[in-house]
Amino acid sequence: MQRPILDEAGRDLLFRTARTHSAWLDRPVEDAKLVELWDLLKWGPTSANSLPLRVLFLKSREAKERLRPALSPGNVDKTMTAPVTAILAYDTRFYELLPRTFPHEPEAVSWFTGPGKEGVAEETAFRNASLQGGYFILAARAVGLDCGPMSGFDRARVDAEFFPDGRYRSNFLCNLGYGDPSKLPPRNPRLAFDEACRIL
Repeated sequence: MQRPILDEAGRDLLFRTARTHSAWLDRPVEDAKLVELWDLLKWGPTSANSLPLRVLFLKSREAKERLRPALSPGNVDKTMTAPVTAILAYDTRFYELLPRTFPHEPEAVSWFTGPGKEGVAEETAFRNASLQGGYFILAARAVGLDCGPMSGFDRARVDAEFFPDGRYRSNFLCNLGYGDPSKLPPRNPRLAFDEACRIL
């Protein structure tokens, strides 16, 4: 029996015609849409079902103003005009939830704690939250939102402002909303298979 595949329209929606947006239509994003986004992305795989991604959605003017000082100059306008800016962070103590998220392996917490394990939890959290960040973008597109992911910001300032206890650490930002297609530049080229891939 052949497995179902995503049709051409779905592939276009997620990849081929989807674009990174910097200009936004004056159209709000409802909270229910953000819940819908999360309820889709949470199913993407992570190692040991670690699920370290934590998302802080900034919608209010006050929240955006708290973020402004940490933004690189080129990211200020696009962020302040976006309906939502998500701070995608990772939980450095994600392993505390493993008894619930990975219950069939009672020793899982010990993989990330104790002598000789320094750095294992941090590396696992960062890698898997980054993976979930990719799911975040695809899930946002799947529920009808446009994205503008960004890395131009001062991580230390963001963490001090929004995650002062140090448990969560920011990874990247992603503006969300309904992009203005009239403001899109021409699409940049991509690498061909034989430029980026090998089969051994």
